[in-house]
Amino acid sequence: MKRPASLFVLLACLVVAASAIADEKLAGVACRSVHWQWRGAAGTAFYNEVIVDQSAPGTYFCVCGFNHGYFGIQQLDDKRKVAIFSVWDPGKQNDPTKVDENNRVKLLYNDDAVRVKRFGNEGTGGQSFLDLDWKVGETYRLMVTCERKDDRTAYTGWIYMNEAKEWKKLVTFSTLTKDEKLGGYYSFVEDFRRNKVSATQPRMARFGNGWVLVDGKWQAIERGRFTADNNPAKTINAGLKEQLFFLATGGETANSDLELSKSIDLPVADRQPPADVAKLLASPAEPAQPAK
Repeated sequence: MKRPASLFVLLACLVVAASAIADEKLAGVACRSVHWQWRGAAGTAFYNEVIVDQSAPGTYFCVCGFNHGYFGIQQLDDKRKVAIFSVWDPGKQNDPTKVDENNRVKLLYNDDAVRVKRFGNEGTGGQSFLDLDWKVGETYRLMVTCERKDDRTAYTGWIYMNEAKEWKKLVTFSTLTKDEKLGGYYSFVEDFRRNKVSATQPRMARFGNGWVLVDGKWQAIERGRFTADNNPAKTINAGLKEQLFFLATGGETANSDLELSKSIDLPVADRQPPADVAKLLASPAEPAQPAK
């Protein structure tokens, strides 16, 4: 399976303006990757929701991207779908076997249903997968939390299981960091199949009801900035739809709403953070499990 662009490439893409030099090698090969950069203060939890409206094999809908990793749902092929959570080792290397043991992402916890491994060729780090037959048109709720532990920060991925009606703690990875919290929030839609046919297949998702926990208080995410990678494709769009931020790419998509590099606001005066999230974070932590 091809994986999404590395964090280093992705973060570079997030600041690409409409006037950036196009990479013609991507022309006609893949849908253009499109992103929301969210405005939010440094915090200890990042909650966000997604509704996928259109998908295709080889699509990553990143819901909770942050400064040291990202978390979302993927359609791998016509039958397989997963939730995926990744955290990077420090540095810009691509060979996971050449990273000193002390500098590697450490696994502190994983649910029995979660597959965990190390990865490379897009930076290096820890990666986890949960088989999840998510549905088009249904709301999925994801959250990343962090906790400082000595010279590392531990990041935990949570997902609400709609059928079971409960939160599932998927995995906790720790990585070497400075004394920092969650930040650099983003979401994106990406075509990682990149086989030319995939560029003809539209993808669209809506994101919203985002929140960041800052000094014990929830702050709503109300502003997003529309960015894209340097694929020259014009078949992209973003904007507001049904009180949510949407991203669209591929097929015959037309940029009829928001221009690249522009920001848009969705202030909602009476919004409240989901009550079950506060309850979840107030519950005792689960014991750590050994790496599998």
